Amino acid sequence: MPLSDHAELRAFAAVLRHGSFTRAAAQLGVSPSALSQTLRRLEDRLGQRLLHRTTRSVAPTEAGARLAARLLPALEEIEAALRDLRASGEEPAGRLRINATRLAMPFLAGMLPGFLAAHPRIRVEIVPEDSLVDIVRGGFDAGIRLGEVLEGDMIAVPIGGPLRMLVLGAPAYLERAGTPAHPRDLLRHPCAGLTMPTDHSPYRWEFEKDGESLRVAVEGPLVCNIAAVRLAFARAGLGLTFAFEQEAAADLASGALVAVLPEWTPPFPGLHLYYPSRRLMPPALRAFIAAARADARAARPRG
Repeated sequence: MPLSDHAELRAFAAVLRHGSFTRAAAQLGVSPSALSQTLRRLEDRLGQRLLHRTTRSVAPTEAGARLAARLLPALEEIEAALRDLRASGEEPAGRLRINATRLAMPFLAGMLPGFLAAHPRIRVEIVPEDSLVDIVRGGFDAGIRLGEVLEGDMIAVPIGGPLRMLVLGAPAYLERAGTPAHPRDLLRHPCAGLTMPTDHSPYRWEFEKDGESLRVAVEGPLVCNIAAVRLAFARAGLGLTFAFEQEAAADLASGALVAVLPEWTPPFPGLHLYYPSRRLMPPALRAFIAAARADARAARPRG
């Protein structure tokens, strides 16, 4: 139905509800003469007279009454639906789908309980996935990934502090095989590697020191993007692996693993919450972004 049809039908319904061109015109925000012209266009297009007009009153014709019997309930349903939609736009509600790297799970575990308690009408669905996905095509409201892998057309909000990768090995392994003094020495060690989240090609371990940057294509008996599996490989003394410092925190604290070449792995920008557009952003997503920012600020070290 063309928009002009909808406007004419709304005008017809308003006249019937108010029984007056003047009052109906005031409700619609138009002049009585403009309203009269709108209704004449509708009658001309339908080839039916819909209203009996006098100087004092207006009433539907038989054709107008038949149209009104079906039109008025339908318009009331439409207007109720629009009112509900506007109301939901004022209070955060509905389903929120977030596609997030597993690296973001500790952050989400910390913020979600408070967020859900504050917004009981929001239902959050978290889909853990390390591969970089098209969140628009996948039907997601937002995603959480490392900032360096995001497309340039996404709006990205940092939600965590810097991250750091570490080369890790068991003390017994390093005593037996020797401790690498330079990233190129890793080529002489069996390593548990991982793949790129974008195309699943082998990830070359990245290093930087004093302006020198290099990538090392390590080799070994294991490739796995699950950090727990790679860390188990290293704990068993089978070789070295590469993992985020936070993933290895327990092993580092216990001494089960030690960092190798830490001077070659400086921190880099961490997790970002990203979404396609600020235009007509759902209130649930707006509330989630605000909560994520607040949680990230609260977790940031002072000073």
